[in-house]
Amino acid sequence: MGIPHYKYTCFTNMYTKIFRAVIIGAPGSGKGTISERIVNTFGFLHISSGDILRQNIVNNTDLGKKAKQYIAEGQLVPDDIVTKTMLARITEVGNKSYILDGFPRNSAQAEILSSREQIDAVINLNIPHDVIIERVKNRWIHAPSGRVYNIGFDDPKVPGRDDITGDRLTQREDDKPEVVARRLQLYDELMGPVLAWYGKRGLVTSFKGRETKEIWPRVERFLKDRVNMG
Repeated sequence: MGIPHYKYTCFTNMYTKIFRAVIIGAPGSGKGTISERIVNTFGFLHISSGDILRQNIVNNTDLGKKAKQYIAEGQLVPDDIVTKTMLARITEVGNKSYILDGFPRNSAQAEILSSREQIDAVINLNIPHDVIIERVKNRWIHAPSGRVYNIGFDDPKVPGRDDITGDRLTQREDDKPEVVARRLQLYDELMGPVLAWYGKRGLVTSFKGRETKEIWPRVERFLKDRVNMG
């Protein structure tokens, strides 16, 4: 069920309504970076289906073993696995503000989510696909922590090594150009109906641009207006 808007929570000496949002954008669109800034600025929790699945892969859980095969082949992890995983995490969160990343990814999941939660806004990141493909070619990660480095933009201090641990960096299977192209095609096919579903309910706000630095200020202003933080 939805959370009434008269409940409040405190973060960094500011009071904000409990606010629940969905962030939508193709793989490599900057959802993770934008979400991190939302967390740091507004105190929302970031609930990412991709992060949860990848952590399970690193830990070699049963869920991780199943997900690994699909991700390596450039396929989306089946709906039933994602839905069960995300709803369990949302239940754990309780009465806190959050932003959902990677869920829902079809109208059926949106229906299931709406029957349990009141979503206040959908943030749609509209980034050209050619920009995304070029961007992810240069993205390397420290898998255990999720830290991300972008060669030529946010380089590690030591090439190929994590700044904190010194571990070797890796490239996600789903960051390789040929895999990204397949995922972008799947994304367009699947997420169009989701945006339409939320659009009919007046919840979608789109932010178009080529770089995070031009998109983030607009996202920040939008959320400040919506959560009445001035």
